[in-house]
Amino acid sequence: MMPLNRPAVLILSKNPAFARELVAQWPADPGGPEFTVFGEMQFCELTGSHYDLVIGDASSAESPSALRKLLLAASKPAILITSPVQTDHKLAFTRTEGNLIEFHRDELSGGLSSESRRWAEVAGLLGREILRRSRAEDRQHSAESACATAKAEATLGRYMVEMRHNVNNALTSILGNAELLTIEPGLPANVLAQADTIRNMALRLHEVFQRFSSIETELFVVARESSKQARTHGAASGA
Repeated sequence: MMPLNRPAVLILSKNPAFARELVAQWPADPGGPEFTVFGEMQFCELTGSHYDLVIGDASSAESPSALRKLLLAASKPAILITSPVQTDHKLAFTRTEGNLIEFHRDELSGGLSSESRRWAEVAGLLGREILRRSRAEDRQHSAESACATAKAEATLGRYMVEMRHNVNNALTSILGNAELLTIEPGLPANVLAQADTIRNMALRLHEVFQRFSSIETELFVVARESSKQARTHGAASGA
């Protein structure tokens, strides 16, 4: 079964070899990214698109500066690989601007040397790290959201537990008056039926709040046992 929520990587290049060498840098992994290649960059609208990373090939773009502006405007993680400018054939990171990381590629004669593919290795390493950090940030945001929800629910739960005595007092009054109505002589049948319904609903609410008390006791016991086990484990580790 294919895992859900795989990261999406866009590759912008008119050179098929560029895309092949990039994709080869990701190990075969069912949870790895899904790659989409755009050969005609003028048809590619990045703003609003759903992707996690875009890698652009400036050497195959009609206007590298326009491609750079496109990547910056998209406000998504981006890597731009530009034409070689150094004579010593060494990779050099030339710019980190906003969401964009840009560096030059080496192209040795023939394009078949292992060193000629160093740009792909660097791009692969950068891409995997960007995706890893993006996933970590997503997990952090999800955890923070879940924590906030849990805190809100805990606050509501504490309030309900604190108010159960007041609610039980009110329910006792309702239940007592409903009981009196059911034994009141001369009342119409429909009134007796309504009084019986009120009594039954009051009993049901009373059972619900009794369950709150039971849950509170259970949670207290679990917390006490967990604390005891933690102290025992700590003492054993210290020994």
